[in-house]
Amino acid sequence: MPRWLPRAMVLALALYACFQLGSWAFHQLIGLLINILIAFFLALAIEPAVGRMSARGMRRGLATFIVFFAVFIAAAGFVFLLGSMLAGQIVDMVEGFPKYLDSVIRWINDTFRTELSRVEIQESLLRSDWLRKYVQNSASGVLDISATVLGGLFKLLTIFLFSFYFAADGPRLRRTLCSLLPPAKQTEVLRAWEIAVDKTGGYLYSRGLMALISGVAHYILLEILGVPYAPALAVWVGLVSQFIPTIGTYLAGALPMLIAFTINPWYALWVLGFVVIYQQFENYVLQPKLTSKTVDIHPAVAFGSVVAGTALLGAVGALIAIPAVATLQAFLGAYVKRYAVTDDPRVHGHRRSGGGQALARLRGLLRGRDKREAGEDGDAASGTSGTDDRP
Repeated sequence: MPRWLPRAMVLALALYACFQLGSWAFHQLIGLLINILIAFFLALAIEPAVGRMSARGMRRGLATFIVFFAVFIAAAGFVFLLGSMLAGQIVDMVEGFPKYLDSVIRWINDTFRTELSRVEIQESLLRSDWLRKYVQNSASGVLDISATVLGGLFKLLTIFLFSFYFAADGPRLRRTLCSLLPPAKQTEVLRAWEIAVDKTGGYLYSRGLMALISGVAHYILLEILGVPYAPALAVWVGLVSQFIPTIGTYLAGALPMLIAFTINPWYALWVLGFVVIYQQFENYVLQPKLTSKTVDIHPAVAFGSVVAGTALLGAVGALIAIPAVATLQAFLGAYVKRYAVTDDPRVHGHRRSGGGQALARLRGLLRGRDKREAGEDGDAASGTSGTDDRP
């Protein structure tokens, strides 16, 4: 046996063990890493506001706290408005449920010639095994729901804590990172950081402005139709449609349609039509103008990045996909060499006329043949005249 073989075997086993340990640790910490990634992008989003406040003499920690407090107040107000709306709708539905049930029973009796009564249906429902099993399963699932809520609150607290540290200690973090790199690499890292701040902040602020415009437009429609809780519904439509990619529009429009349907079924159709028309206006008119100077990413690339981010990280990937791709695109744009575009009609989407080219080629051939024939006739004529002039 060669002397190096035992050492190679031990080294291979050690590397395999390290790989397995690293893989296990990564899978155990994937939740924490995703939370840190969300916190980093959240810190990038509020970096412009914190930077402006700190540039005016305010301490960076206090500026970060004020920004987070304003975000918390806005989120709490939105949740309160939405909760009050849902609570009011649930109370109205519970109070009006007997009337709905009586109308349905009356329609069934008139249509199918039956003799059903609401009291008999209620008693059979209360004595059914299905309701008993449902209550038992619900009672046993209370602990699971409580654990899920507590876990969600802990994740939210973790994200806000890391994002606060990233925003408050942003300069220190950049200095620490640059101290590990040579001067040439430090410039590139700082430039990438600045691009990430601009793109993420621009994406967030443009989405916020579009959410405001969308909320105002839907509020006007809901007020005209007389749909209750119009302010809360307008806030819901504006935020959900802008900050939940791909399916946010459909989720945002479903709730106003449902509440409008309880008032008048035709109102739900009006809301649906308005949502579809406004979405086209936003996609083709409003969004390109607002995001051309902030994100500057093609709609097809944005859609593909959202799909890829969803496949990799789920909902988190869908949220951070567009600013991440915009940052990468802007950073790599400095290293891509561009050339002047040739003056060709095909560049502008126009095709060359194949028939015109063939006709020009045929004309050239005919002209060349005419010239050759004319030359041969001239040579023949000159030779004949010379023979006749001889004595």
